[in-house]
Amino acid sequence: MKTHYLSFGEIIVLEPNIAEVIIYQGVLMDLQMVEEYHATLLEHLEAPFFLLINKKFAYTYTFEAQNEIANLREIKGMAVVVEGYVGKKSTEFLIAINESKSWNIQTFSNKTEALNWIKIHN
Repeated sequence: MKTHYLSFGEIIVLEPNIAEVIIYQGVLMDLQMVEEYHATLLEHLEAPFFLLINKKFAYTYTFEAQNEIANLREIKGMAVVVEGYVGKKSTEFLIAINESKSWNIQTFSNKTEALNWIKIHN
């Protein structure tokens, strides 16, 4: 596994086409951060790829970032691990405002379930 540290979090390459994404506590994701995120994914993963979004910290998005965060055609699917009520609701809101984009995304209460879903759909 290789970890890539970004200005707002880290991307851990679990397999050539699977990465875990962790955004740090209190971050406000903006469009510049999304561009850094996308560039790192494209540079270090084999497309198409799956993302395990580990929401172990609380963070937010600007409106522009909400609309761009998962808009890479190379993203085949996303498994989001959310443990708390607020994290789950914020994830559901993000999915809802991007409903027209038909993301392949599921939420899970633990990392093992999320990885199992990715392996089945990979």
